[in-house]
Amino acid sequence: MSKKDLDGKLFAEMVIQGANHLSANAKLVDALNVFPVPDGDTGTNMNLSMTSGAKEVKANIQEHIGKVGSALSKGLLMGARGNSGVILSQLFRGFSKSIENKASIDGKEFADALNAGVETAYKAVMKPVEGTILTVAKDSAKKAVQAAKNEDDIAVIMEEVLKEAKASLNRTPDLLPVLKEVGVVDSGGQGLVFVYEGFLAELKGEKLPDTPAALPKMNDLVSAEHHKNVHSFMNTEDIEFGYCTEFMVKFESEKLASNPFSEDKFRQDLSKYGDSLLVIADEQLVKVHIHSEQPGDCLTYGQRYGSLINMKIENMRQQHTNLIEDVPTPLAAEAKPKETQEYGIVTVSMGSGIADLFRSIGAHAVIEGGQTMNPSTEDIVKAIKEVNAKKVIILPNNKNIIMAAQQAAEVTEEEAVVVPSKTVPQGMAALLAFNPSAGLAENEEGMTDALQHVKTGQITFAVRDTSIDGLEIEKDDFMGIADGKIVVKNKDRVQAAKDLLDGMIDEDSEILTVLKGEDAGEEEVDSLISYIEDKYGDVEVEVHDGKQPLYSFIFSIE
Repeated sequence: MSKKDLDGKLFAEMVIQGANHLSANAKLVDALNVFPVPDGDTGTNMNLSMTSGAKEVKANIQEHIGKVGSALSKGLLMGARGNSGVILSQLFRGFSKSIENKASIDGKEFADALNAGVETAYKAVMKPVEGTILTVAKDSAKKAVQAAKNEDDIAVIMEEVLKEAKASLNRTPDLLPVLKEVGVVDSGGQGLVFVYEGFLAELKGEKLPDTPAALPKMNDLVSAEHHKNVHSFMNTEDIEFGYCTEFMVKFESEKLASNPFSEDKFRQDLSKYGDSLLVIADEQLVKVHIHSEQPGDCLTYGQRYGSLINMKIENMRQQHTNLIEDVPTPLAAEAKPKETQEYGIVTVSMGSGIADLFRSIGAHAVIEGGQTMNPSTEDIVKAIKEVNAKKVIILPNNKNIIMAAQQAAEVTEEEAVVVPSKTVPQGMAALLAFNPSAGLAENEEGMTDALQHVKTGQITFAVRDTSIDGLEIEKDDFMGIADGKIVVKNKDRVQAAKDLLDGMIDEDSEILTVLKGEDAGEEEVDSLISYIEDKYGDVEVEVHDGKQPLYSFIFSIE
């Protein structure tokens, strides 16, 4: 059946299937990652970025394609991670901008929107490199424009797009010698192909399998699955800029009054600090990805325009060394001691999902522990030793662990301080306020101050009957706790969560982070998120599977 008109509902389903297909193949894309430097995992970053976009689309499914496109762009912007994720967000930012005022689009408009996305993505990258996702997007968009001159069936045009995307992907080793040397195609380009495969399948009324695809084989090139680690083809000392730095600046009117923001100038000024620079901005914020030797200078520059949020800094040399050391060798060398670093951050977590979240935003050591398993002073001292840093910051994330943490800081030989976080959300807020270029005392002050700017909510259950603060609580009731005080109770877990949030969210609330506990069901999460989005449309919502025991939900409100 010919598809000459694309509306919002069909486009939303295309996005959802594209995101699902990418998610099923994220590990395969990770296996291909080799360029430009090993700053993580292309598949994981693209998957998280596209999933964020698809989530926003699911919440805004409607006939008007322009509005669905705007939702996709917003979700991708907030969820974009790493080089590949940011470029993906820019491809669909330009696409969505091109169609924002259209209720539906035809084949030519679809092709033009793909091309507009490429133009936006190239503009966002300071030094575009051919042989990457950019090339695959550019070649396939050109094919779309060409096909749309003689074809009005969008499914047929998309078929040509995918065909050219695959051909372009197979040409990437000819453009980047390192890809040919290792025997792989570009990982970001492969991720985009998976998204486009999902698009085409939806247009044709087909469903793609949830199982991963086979790794691509290119002529006589060696398949990536035969390399335990493609990073062994690069020397650690060849990494010129060692810190993968990501952050967002939320614009502040008083700073903009004296220092007007220009995206081009911002990009040009930051370019002197490193490479792999990506800058994207809208009316409220600017998002940055850069590889730099002076991440602190990048952050300081960003503060000229507003406040810093969502910061992440990774030592790529250390990552690369760790990756190489995982490769089996005929004569295994003796394990190298961990390189001494300037700062080490030790934090306490309950739940593997929360532990992973802390690591993703900069924690060097995560001690498993919490409400029913408080770590000892010895446990904390051991973690301090393991991070092997000159200066250590400890985030206990529980009022019952603060004293043990302070004692550990006193007895250890390293210079250590405790930022007295009493909850996981406080610990996250403090960690995001960490400035690697500042002194220990300055960081202690700044991170401690950050504790005051986040509210913590928790949903748990009563283990006995009790009466407290005017509430008559029965055993097994679900209780809502706001910053340490029980404020609501209900027999129903989700209703207790709704009542708690109703009392915590106010006109100043901007971001709500939901950490799902191991006993909370997916239907309960969906019901709660729908309620929040319907009632508090201006609040940005993020959901993470914290896997924490005892607490069905932990809420962070900023």
